[in-house]
Amino acid sequence: MTKATGKTAAETTAKAATGAAGSRRAAGERLLEVRGVVQEFAVRGPGGVKGAVVHAVSDVSFDLRTGETLGIVGETGSGKSTLARSVIQAPRPKSGEVRFLGDDLMRQGRRGLIAARRHMQMVYQDPFGSLNPRWRVTQLVEEPLIGYGVKPPAGRRERVGELLDLVGLDPSVYGGRRPHELSGGQCQRVAIARAIALNPALVICDEPVASLDVLIQAQVLNLFERLRAELGLSYLFISHDMALVKQVSDRVAVMHLGQIAEIGPSEELYRRPLHPYTSALLNSIPGLDPSTGRVRRPAPMSGEPPSPIEPPSGCRFRTRCPFARERCAAEAPRLRELEPDRQVACHFPLDAADASGERSRAASVT
Repeated sequence: MTKATGKTAAETTAKAATGAAGSRRAAGERLLEVRGVVQEFAVRGPGGVKGAVVHAVSDVSFDLRTGETLGIVGETGSGKSTLARSVIQAPRPKSGEVRFLGDDLMRQGRRGLIAARRHMQMVYQDPFGSLNPRWRVTQLVEEPLIGYGVKPPAGRRERVGELLDLVGLDPSVYGGRRPHELSGGQCQRVAIARAIALNPALVICDEPVASLDVLIQAQVLNLFERLRAELGLSYLFISHDMALVKQVSDRVAVMHLGQIAEIGPSEELYRRPLHPYTSALLNSIPGLDPSTGRVRRPAPMSGEPPSPIEPPSGCRFRTRCPFARERCAAEAPRLRELEPDRQVACHFPLDAADASGERSRAASVT
């Protein structure tokens, strides 16, 4: 754990502002490497007797590069939030490998995790629930600085003022307020200020704008993008909103029932999905037909989502897939690279002809 040791407030503030700078890598290098992560939870029955097992995350692998935003999208219950918490080891996955800044977090002890978490922070969905209702804004933003030994106090207070200015809140106006005296968007800005207080390399955003209205969503998303450019941040951006993920992400990973179905560059994935599940998600989005200008109704996905307690054999999407064959029930597909920087977990991926009907629909997703 690194501590600020400067003797003046200015030196302390400068060190706080550069927190992880020495640990960061050049743009485009691998910042986070996730390999074969599995997360399962036992379901307790009557009397506390151990019952079934929920397969929340099953053999998930992906990379996050320095300076990029990787979007993770999927239906509710697909394991997106559980994957995010598995990355920060809260709780630890059952198996797999999570390498951050070159270190395997699965092998780190308590001290090692505390040091690593200084450089990876999280912004949660509920801005009110993530903040202590009794604390004032300045106390909320200062807490991580105190926790990691950034001192003296004068330097911390100066840093808090800088952070509030950075997220668009006037310290003289909002510094003394408590969460119940703020709007949802203002609370989320406070949460973002806390997350970047130690200048992390990675910020994990778990549905960070889901509880905000559309206008405030746009403001917060613009703030995320500005901070990425100014501070050199990388984001793992989780959402169920396909259009929103396309807007903010460089690459997108599509999750289904605890597994990654497809991953690739945002524009290409939306223009030409290769997995039937990705295609079905795009079909479920209403939009305008560019050829006629008429509203296109969403096409609901057939069937009910399988249970994570008893997932189907083989491919977990086969019970709702219009292209499923015998092999899909007998053999689970592995995530494989079909094109440069595009990976798909499907025995019979959509080719250009199959996906052509989805291109105009994907193009309307904004």
